[in-house]
Amino acid sequence: MASFSLGTGGDSVAEVGAAADWDADWVKALPKAEVHCHMEGCIERDLVRRAARRHHVAVPFDEGEDATGAPPISSLADLLSYLDFSCALIDQADELASIAYAAARHATASGACYIDVIITPLHWQAWRGRVAAMVDAIDGGFREAEQDGLAPAGLCLSINRGESAGRAREMVEWMVQARHPRVVALSIDGNEQAGSHNDRFAPAFALARSHGLHRCAHAGESSGPGGVREAVELLGAERIDHGIRAIEDPVLVRDLAARRVALDICPTSNRILGLTPDPSRHPLERLRAAGVGVSLNTDDPLIYGCELLGEYVETAETFSWDKGVLGSIARTSIESCFAEEGHREELVRALERYLGASSGEGPAAAGEGPVAAGGTLGS
Repeated sequence: MASFSLGTGGDSVAEVGAAADWDADWVKALPKAEVHCHMEGCIERDLVRRAARRHHVAVPFDEGEDATGAPPISSLADLLSYLDFSCALIDQADELASIAYAAARHATASGACYIDVIITPLHWQAWRGRVAAMVDAIDGGFREAEQDGLAPAGLCLSINRGESAGRAREMVEWMVQARHPRVVALSIDGNEQAGSHNDRFAPAFALARSHGLHRCAHAGESSGPGGVREAVELLGAERIDHGIRAIEDPVLVRDLAARRVALDICPTSNRILGLTPDPSRHPLERLRAAGVGVSLNTDDPLIYGCELLGEYVETAETFSWDKGVLGSIARTSIESCFAEEGHREELVRALERYLGASSGEGPAAAGEGPVAAGGTLGS
């Protein structure tokens, strides 16, 4: 990880907002989406152990995992090492299906009504060159989850910044040709510090856009505000994963607000990887106050030992958010998600009813609450 640390100077903004007028149960029932969650970070430790035994290899970090079962990740190097190890073990379709199911179950337990899940095929050695089979296996797990009443999911196929322009184009061409209903977006992630290379991948993103695919991009985590601007202007990203270093450029902050480009922020991830070690100085509140749409997410929940409900509760406590602010965060998550338009609208209506009932403006209809199932997925 870079040697910088965001938000370590200036006044704390921990006293922003009104006294809490909510509790965890209210937050859990708040209709919301999760839009920044990696499939690689949703592999349960027991599955890692079983796969390791099948491959006759030892599991790293087993002696150091915490009470949540999460490995002791404290740096980007730790994270990438663990991803390389764990994803390489997964070579069976039923394993991919179980990971997808677990991702939906984990998000639904926090009250998520829809999830966009990012997967980077490069991490999954056994599935390289078999993207169609990989997507079909994952789709099977998500379909089973939806049948069981869990949150529906869209799949964002991600380019790693270390890949070639040709490889990126091949993946987009497959997405366009296959038109798999589970695949909703093109994403990009990987090491931003080694140079963003956004110009290299601009043609692939342009192709995705021309065929109606959504686009999101990791930027402004280990790269500075310039990486965020490139993601928007060169790649045409509709959403930015992380994006918190945009705070370093006031002009960029104003542009993000004006363009309504949302930032998918993951506070626990930022803290664990050393980007924002002091939660009270995380820039997300300053970004939100400046009019930038922000949502809360888990990034790699089973690696960091976090959950979406905890991200909401802990961040709201840190910044003294009231129900109104929490509602606005949830609304951004829904409006920026890649669910089919009709389902997004349904979720917005459910949120408005929930907030209206909470404020006493009107009762929620009988049986109303978070809408987990319903709607079809697509671009």
